[in-house]
Formats: sequence, structure tokens, C-alpha cells
Amino acid sequence: MQPETAYTELLRRARERALLVSCANLLEWDEETGMPPAGVEARSEQRALLAGLIHERATDPRLGELLDEAQGFAPPAEPDSAAAVNVRELARDFARATCLPRALVEETARTAALAQQEWAAARKAADFRRFEPWLARMVALKREAAAALSAGNGSGGDPYDALLDEWEPGMTCRELEALFAALRQELVPLAAALAAAPRKPDTSLLRRAFPVERQRAWGAEIAAVLGFDFARGRLDDSVHPFCMGVAPGDCRLTARYQESYFPDGLFGILHEVGHGLYEQGLDPQSFGAPMGEAASLGIHESQSRLWENLVGRSFPFWERFYPAARETFPALSDVALDDFYLAVNQVAPSLNRVQADEVTYNLHVLVRFDLERALLSGDLPVAELPAAWNRAYAEVLGITPQNDAEGCLQDVHWSTGMFGYFPTYTLGNVCAAQLFAAAEAELPDLAGDFRQGRFAPLLGWLRQRVHRHGRRYRAAELLRHATGAPPQPGPFLARLRAKYRELYGL
Repeated sequence: MQPETAYTELLRRARERALLVSCANLLEWDEETGMPPAGVEARSEQRALLAGLIHERATDPRLGELLDEAQGFAPPAEPDSAAAVNVRELARDFARATCLPRALVEETARTAALAQQEWAAARKAADFRRFEPWLARMVALKREAAAALSAGNGSGGDPYDALLDEWEPGMTCRELEALFAALRQELVPLAAALAAAPRKPDTSLLRRAFPVERQRAWGAEIAAVLGFDFARGRLDDSVHPFCMGVAPGDCRLTARYQESYFPDGLFGILHEVGHGLYEQGLDPQSFGAPMGEAASLGIHESQSRLWENLVGRSFPFWERFYPAARETFPALSDVALDDFYLAVNQVAPSLNRVQADEVTYNLHVLVRFDLERALLSGDLPVAELPAAWNRAYAEVLGITPQNDAEGCLQDVHWSTGMFGYFPTYTLGNVCAAQLFAAAEAELPDLAGDFRQGRFAPLLGWLRQRVHRHGRRYRAAELLRHATGAPPQPGPFLARLRAKYRELYGL
């Protein structure tokens, strides 16, 4: 077969597999947002069947032959061309997929569907023991997957690296340990200094009556102003907020709301909008091919954290939107802008990662990074997770959960097998600060744009520097092209020091 013909067939097969993945994603979205509880057993079988079919296509020996035959269509002299990227990344995906037995893939999907429902029920009841057997089963499955991947690629390294590589290609535990050590060294004393600062936010301003229907409607309005296209997406409710790119023209966001706590709904929406803008910025003509997919989860998280924190928690943003907030929520009618702005930028140790402030957020991720590695290695028995979680929070953040819902049941990730995912949140924070600094240098009136409600310049910059590249570059190389340097914690830490020392009067 001619290289061009082989390449065309590769893309056809990739698109077919992506369509099956979109069906599986839609089932998962439905499970999270509207499926009757009694449907979980059938849903687990549906998801297992689809996972098996997807895996069958991903490991078809003919795919390996086509990859060999298509090499001539992607000349080495043009390593960044669309054809070269697609062949290279499809080969990587094929090598990874062929390490995993179909039965393991199906059983993991089946267990995830059931475990996710049990996690939600256990979280509601604040009862880890209800979820414990399901977590134990998922940990066993992920150990099996890590062993198969490590054996298949001949690395012989840390099994956690094999799982991390699914979300952040090329990243290793050793690199993450160094990053977290550097962040902890700076963030713990900064948090302590802010706790002793003379200026304190009045967070009771955020704990008033904020009707959920108004939160939902106002959040959707802001999402549209930021650039999220509701003709190609939607916003629904779920227990744990998420973004799911189903297919071109179909991006699903979810949020959750507390009537007595303003930030949970709005900042959750801003976070998921960042993900959604990335999904809507990918090339629809490359659907199913690596050039139409996100570079990594760390880069994906950089988009969500950028819009949530660097835009949504900025003073110019609230100069624009606070008058409308006071009209929408009468509970804010007596609250001055400066007081509100300080309140939504409170820094204080908290139990909940999603609601954590910018300074302490990565300490929450550090705890999860350490615990999930211990679970996978067997150093931490699943039954001992609640106690280990509580000890870690006492040591790292100086607080202890009162129950399992506040503690080890607060995140959905482990129920669905997403081990190795949590570090991408911290990578996202680091990359977001670096990208934003580069955007500010090239768009000198960015703050003025925000004050006028203009977000198209920033979105356009991100479309050009990040979104359009798909998987052309690994995360570090993408940052180098966009900002002139690989990911580094310096810009992130410098921004936090400058913002919060001024805000807290230090």
C-alpha cells in the first residue's frame, strides 16, 4: 500500500474509534447528570462493551501495519507537520494500548461505572466503608494495568509513571517530587504569613442567600461572555463538576451549587469553561486524529486554572461584573467591591480541594499524589485510607476532616480509575501562570480588556499559542514555543507572592 493511502486509512480508523469513544463519553455524562439510580447495572455493561470495542480497534494488528506503511508519508525532515504528528502519536497510542489485555480494559470500565455510583452514595452518607470494596477493586485493576504497561514498554521503573504517562506523556514521579518540594518550601511559609497578616477578609459575605437558579443563569451568562459557545455546548448539574468534549460541536460542562455559598458555583463554572474553551478551540477537521486532541491533561488544566483564577479572581474582572452580581443577588447589595474581592481571594487552610485558594491548592494535590502512590504500591492498605488522609491533612495543612465526606471521599477520580490525574492540576497551575505572563507581555492592555468585558483578545492568544497545536508538541515543548521557556514554578510563585502580599497588607 502506498504511504498516502495507508495514512488515509489510519485517519479513517482513528476517526471511527473516536466516534466510539464519543458514545462512551455520552453514556458517562448521562450517568453523571440524569440516569436513574436503578440503571447503573445495565450502564456498567454498556460501558464495558464499548470499552472492549474501542480497545479492539485500538489494538488491531492491521493498525500496526498501517503505521509502518504510513511512515513514508511523514518525512523526518518535517517532524512538526500534521502528518508526522498524527503518525507519531498514533504509534504511541497503539504501543500503549497493546500492552493492556481487552478483559482488563472491559473490567475496569465495568467497575468504574459501578464504583462511581457507590462513591456518590458513600459521599452523601459520609461513609467510606461503603465505598471501600470498590476502591480496593479499582486499585487492584490499576496495579494490573501499571504492571502490564511497565512490562510492555520495558521501562521497569516506578509503576506510577506508567499511569501518569496516560495523562501527562513523558512526566515522571521524580520530576513531580522535585516540583512539589519546591512548591511546598515556598507555599507553606507564604500561607503562614498571610494567616498572620493584619488585613483579614470577611468571608461571611460569601455565605448568604444566593438562589441556585440565579447562580445557574448568571454563571451561564458569564460563560458565554468569556467565549464558550452554547450552540456547541451545554451546562448541567452534577455531584462533581467536569467538562466532557463529546465530539466536534458537542462539549458538555457541569457544575454544582450551594445556595448559602457563592464561590462554589461560579468558580466551578469558570474552571470548567476553561476546559470547554480548549475543547472548542481544537481543530474539528482533525477529530479523531492527534492533531485534534489536547496536548496533555496538565495543559488542559492550565486552561481551566487560568480562566478560574488569573481571570476570574482578578480585580479587573470584578470591576466589570460586580455591579451585575449585586443586581442579581440582593444579598450583596451592602457589600463593597473591595471587600468582596478580598473575600473571594481568601487564603486559609481548608478541607476541600475544589474550594481551595490559590496558595494552598497545590498542598491538597500533594496529599493526593502521595496517597495514591502509596495505595498503588501497597504501602497503604485501602482500609487505612481515611486515617492516612486525616494525618496528611493535619501535617500539611494543619486541619483535620470531621468525616469521610470532608476527607477521602470528596473527589470522584479514584472511583473511575483516574490514578495519576491529580498532579496535572498542579502542572496546570504552573503552566497557567507562565502562559498568562506571556499573554500579558504581548497584550499590554489585558486588564483594560477585562474591565470592558472583552475576553476575545486573551482567548485568541490561547487559540493561537495552545489550542490549534493539538498534540503537535509535548507539554514542555508547547510551553517553550508559547512562552520561550519550559514549565517552571518561578512565574507561578512570583505571581502569588506579589498578589497576596499586597492584598493582605504585608
